[in-house]
Amino acid sequence: MNFSAFGEKFTRKSGILELMDDLGKAAAGTEKICMLGGGNPARIDAVQKVWEESLAELQAEGLADALVSYDTPQGRRSFLEALSGLMKRTFGWDIGPENVAVTNGSQTAFFILLNLFGGKDASGKLKKILLPLCPEYIGYADQGVDEDIFTTFPAAIEEIDDLLFKYHVDFSRLKVDGDVGAICVSRPTNPTGNVISDSEIEQLSELAESAGVPLIIDNAYGAPFPRIIFEDVNPFWNVNTILSMSLSKIGLPSVRTGIIVASPEVIEAVSACNAIISLATGNVGQVLTESLFESGKILDISRDLVMPFYRDKSVQAQKWLRKYMPEEVDFRVHKSEGAIFLWIWFRNLSITSRELYERLKARRVLVIPGEYFFFGLEEEWSHSTECIRINYSQDAELVEEGIRIIAEEAAKAVKR
Repeated sequence: MNFSAFGEKFTRKSGILELMDDLGKAAAGTEKICMLGGGNPARIDAVQKVWEESLAELQAEGLADALVSYDTPQGRRSFLEALSGLMKRTFGWDIGPENVAVTNGSQTAFFILLNLFGGKDASGKLKKILLPLCPEYIGYADQGVDEDIFTTFPAAIEEIDDLLFKYHVDFSRLKVDGDVGAICVSRPTNPTGNVISDSEIEQLSELAESAGVPLIIDNAYGAPFPRIIFEDVNPFWNVNTILSMSLSKIGLPSVRTGIIVASPEVIEAVSACNAIISLATGNVGQVLTESLFESGKILDISRDLVMPFYRDKSVQAQKWLRKYMPEEVDFRVHKSEGAIFLWIWFRNLSITSRELYERLKARRVLVIPGEYFFFGLEEEWSHSTECIRINYSQDAELVEEGIRIIAEEAAKAVKR
């Protein structure tokens, strides 16, 4: 079968395809597996109860409103009003419903956004998406309709103590050239759990405004919701910022509800793309959570239930790494500031992180090799083959067992 250039690009092997395929096959099997790959959030009982109560209320009122009518390509008007009203009251943002759009998941949101601002323009010039902090989210890597739409800058590395290190934006190397169409960063960063500071965000915003391009912030794990963020930082938005949020990590990944807060011009563009790609947005997630945005309860759930749960899971996983990793393994862990991952840097292995991934998969432990997160670099960086990402959000028994096996395989691979 002969596909178009689009077909060839989007059907070839990619990191995100391999990730989801491995996870799906593992989930379908009957053997026990330590599922430390992927980004599936945990099932938090107290949060699950909130969804059950919301569903019960919805069912009592009748499901027709949520199931049998299309919403607009921008989203459900009452949901847009509830969300924008909460952001305006709580953070003083000068926004209304015209500043908010819903997409069928944040992955779809980024397909739209990255191709709105990256790729060939009307004159045929290739516009780039600048990623100022590499490593960055695997799910961006293959989203461009055109090839090579990313330009990426390696992070500066700060070693904090005998276990922890942290990435920073290296502003001394960062350049916003004329071919840049947008600056994009995740906060907290997937895969590392890094949280860009308020001052770094301000600097990136100033750079974007000076260059006449938007700053896109992927807030899938961040503040104000789902608030899987352990640092004292402030939510950020201005008229030149495109803020992407999601209901997935607060415990509703399957309702596929992405949220974009931006200028009316961007919202109109996203809505137009929605109409062509999806016809309309899914409304179950919007109906289910609308009253929580109206009341502000969504912020309470995030602060009091979601954040403490993941903070405790992160602390425990780091304790297991200290417990099981042999002294001969020279490793560091990125300071856990948010998200649901630990990013482990092995500094004296004789194999790459990709080879370590294969050895772990053979032992029924799924992680994500670091190579996939270092796309768009102009020069090779040996650091890109030395890291793995693990998801610590799953059952404690499986996470501990997985970390124990990771330690065993790392010890076998130490350079002799």
